[in-house]
Amino acid sequence: MELAIVITVVVVALAFDYTNGFHDAANAIATSVSTRALTPRIALILAAVMNFVGALLGQEVAHTVADTIGSISGKDGLVVILSALLGAIAWNLITWYFGLPSSSSHALIGGLVGAGIAAGATINWTTIKEKVLIPMVLSPMLGFVLAFLLMLTFMWVLRRRNPHAVNRNFRFLQTISAAALALGHGLQDAQKTMGVILLALVTFKPETFSIDHLPIWVVLAAASAISLGTYSGGWRIMRTLGRKIIKLDPPSGFAAETVATSVLYVMAIHFKAPVSTTHTITSAVMGAGATRGRAAVKWNMAGSIVMAWVLTFPAAGLVAAATYGVLRYVLQLP
Repeated sequence: MELAIVITVVVVALAFDYTNGFHDAANAIATSVSTRALTPRIALILAAVMNFVGALLGQEVAHTVADTIGSISGKDGLVVILSALLGAIAWNLITWYFGLPSSSSHALIGGLVGAGIAAGATINWTTIKEKVLIPMVLSPMLGFVLAFLLMLTFMWVLRRRNPHAVNRNFRFLQTISAAALALGHGLQDAQKTMGVILLALVTFKPETFSIDHLPIWVVLAAASAISLGTYSGGWRIMRTLGRKIIKLDPPSGFAAETVATSVLYVMAIHFKAPVSTTHTITSAVMGAGATRGRAAVKWNMAGSIVMAWVLTFPAAGLVAAATYGVLRYVLQLP
């Protein structure tokens, strides 16, 4: 029975990784597509390839995710992980349907916490606070402020340049910044799925698997799933991020992508924190747009996005907790 649940967890985790890819595909490419720096199909191919490469570059975030809950073992522990994944997938699909760029990262970790609490597991609140909650607040704030300042710098330095030449140059630069952002997305988001699969393997056979060692097949499987999901596209969310918040031009698109990429890399490599690519790029887009004045940003849409951010962690947790209750009854766990 436990082996069957482990296999189910791995399959569902990869399904989550796939939904993460198409849900978050817009993160890396919406700005480049909306400014016509890249065609949608080329942008998706670029994002898919760079997501795959980024997923192979590190394991720090994966170990952080695997360390969010403790004291789970056996069949009950595996059901906790399965419930967390189902809760995260449900929230991903709900926000995808409404075109809201919510965080797959916080949906997953919220699911782990919700299912863990329902099962009476030990929650590593220090890890949650330092690696999840603080970066969750800090990364969008940094994205907004730094993009605002970078865009102001561009506006001052380029104020006397020919606008057509400026836009042409920045469209070329956006190819680079979009690729870098997609790499950062793979570095962040694919690792979260790796962490969940690793947690399931350690729960299943702690004598065989270690929380400090990530099997190569897990890395390759997660990288492939998020890459395929990205190529499938996320057109609903792309429209929201690229058009409904602000009408982007190449300089503001490049500013938003450059800042978001920098924040992702610093958080993943230096702080080992699983931050949200969605939160970071969306706040950077708003920051770059705010340089044109308050009227340039559609704050009603921005407010809806922020509400989705606030609800993600508890909503995914509640769905995961309810799912755990159902699975526990169906599987007749003690």
